[in-house]
Amino acid sequence: MGYPGRGWGGWTLLLWLAALSLLLAEGRRIRHFRCPPGCTCTKDNALCENVRSVPHTFPSDVVSLSFVKSGFNEITGGSFVHSPNLQLLLFTANSFDLIDEDAFQGLTHLEYLFIENNRIASISPYAFRGLKALIHLSLAYNNLETLPKDVFKGMDALTKVDLRGNNMICDCKLKWLVEWMHHTNATLDEIYCSGPPIHQGKKLNDLLPHSFDCITTEFASYQLLKFESISVDAFTFGNEEYVVFAQPFAGTCSFLEWDHVEMTFRTYDTIESTSTVVCKPMVIDNHLFIIVAQLFGGSHIYKRDSSANKFIKIQDIDILRIRKPNDIETFVIDGESFFVIADSSKAGSTTVYKWNGIGFYSHQSLHPWYRDTDVEYLEISNKPHLILSSSSQRPVVYQWNRSQKKFDRRTDIPDMEDVFSVKHFRVKGDLFICLTRFIGDSRVMRWDGAMFKEVQTFPSRGSMVFQPVSVGKWQYAILGSDYSLTQVYQWDTKRGQFVPSQELSIQAPRGFSVVSVDNRVFLFASSFKGKTQIYEHIMIDLSE
Repeated sequence: MGYPGRGWGGWTLLLWLAALSLLLAEGRRIRHFRCPPGCTCTKDNALCENVRSVPHTFPSDVVSLSFVKSGFNEITGGSFVHSPNLQLLLFTANSFDLIDEDAFQGLTHLEYLFIENNRIASISPYAFRGLKALIHLSLAYNNLETLPKDVFKGMDALTKVDLRGNNMICDCKLKWLVEWMHHTNATLDEIYCSGPPIHQGKKLNDLLPHSFDCITTEFASYQLLKFESISVDAFTFGNEEYVVFAQPFAGTCSFLEWDHVEMTFRTYDTIESTSTVVCKPMVIDNHLFIIVAQLFGGSHIYKRDSSANKFIKIQDIDILRIRKPNDIETFVIDGESFFVIADSSKAGSTTVYKWNGIGFYSHQSLHPWYRDTDVEYLEISNKPHLILSSSSQRPVVYQWNRSQKKFDRRTDIPDMEDVFSVKHFRVKGDLFICLTRFIGDSRVMRWDGAMFKEVQTFPSRGSMVFQPVSVGKWQYAILGSDYSLTQVYQWDTKRGQFVPSQELSIQAPRGFSVVSVDNRVFLFASSFKGKTQIYEHIMIDLSE
């Protein structure tokens, strides 16, 4: 009998057997991967040292994988999709500093993840996405200062998280972790905060969500008005909010109202005038009056005629008494309505006017011949007072004499020459004043029960307005200048001072006023040399 290799039939059989052998060998290679270079593999475990990248092939039955002293820079997305049976994954003493999005995708059976003694400074918010079976997570001894919000979302099986050995900054970006700690079954080893100063050295585990003050605010540009203005006042009339601007060049008082549908401020009405410097609203017995101060042609009082739906002039103000009005203040004492006009001429006199049921009459002349630039009504120790600022002497304080129903000069504010205006505000019952100076430092002063004492100074070259503005629980002071950006300061209760908040670009601001409508708050800023602007006061949660 011949050998099976001889002849065409024998050679065919040999070729067929060789092909079958190759196919079987290839099948074995498919089912059983070789251990990657730089790694040591046993039946269940693999250990890789000094590898330059994460290998993509491991024996299929490996359930534990470790990387030591490896040189790759990051764990990229989907690095372990070819090792779906892993139950434990360890990285230690490696040089990578970033864990990418979906870095552990496909590891649905992973229970233990140790990423320790590496250089990790950044973790993607979705780095651990899909690790639903993870029980123990260690990120100990890395370069972490914070963790992205909800990085543990969906990891409901977690019982242990280790963050020791990191320089955790316990600020608003980490508030979510404190909240998570109080709502999870997982435990965290004690972590000490490396900052900010308010929490430095404290245990993160001891902090509570209310330990963080994460709400900040800003004024965001909302609407631009195509006119110049020198004063602005907000007022409520008939359950609606209005704003009135004095426009000296147009010679009008311009009124705006809120459009609840279009969500903008629109024109409501105007009062024609000449060289208008102040349009001061005053509501008495549900009647709206507007005191219009003019540099030329005298000042007048208008009343809103509801039947005719327009303003009607009802009274002229004595032009011999008021020559050059600069400011108007309205107030009520013991149920009686007053207003006072600060006169800045040499021949005029700052005068208090009183409502008698029909019109306003001159009640008292104050501070003659001193060129008053501003008048502020306030209560000091529950007693009515006026503070008059002047270009020729220090601010003068007048106190209301209830028996004589007039203001008596009480004192002046020492060491405060050339004060252009005085405005007041209160913080938790304490009384403060802001003093605007065109040359020199503007100042904040506090009433100590006997006198005003300096609290803070602000460089204010070219400033014409330094005005406090209250918005809910927030207190601001806005310092406007003709030569620089407008500075917004926010009151810091712990320091007892104003701290810088933001800058606004307003040309030659002259006044600010706040309007609250439809659960929103707007800041109006008059501009003497540019467009009048409206800003919205918005709150920003720094923990988001």
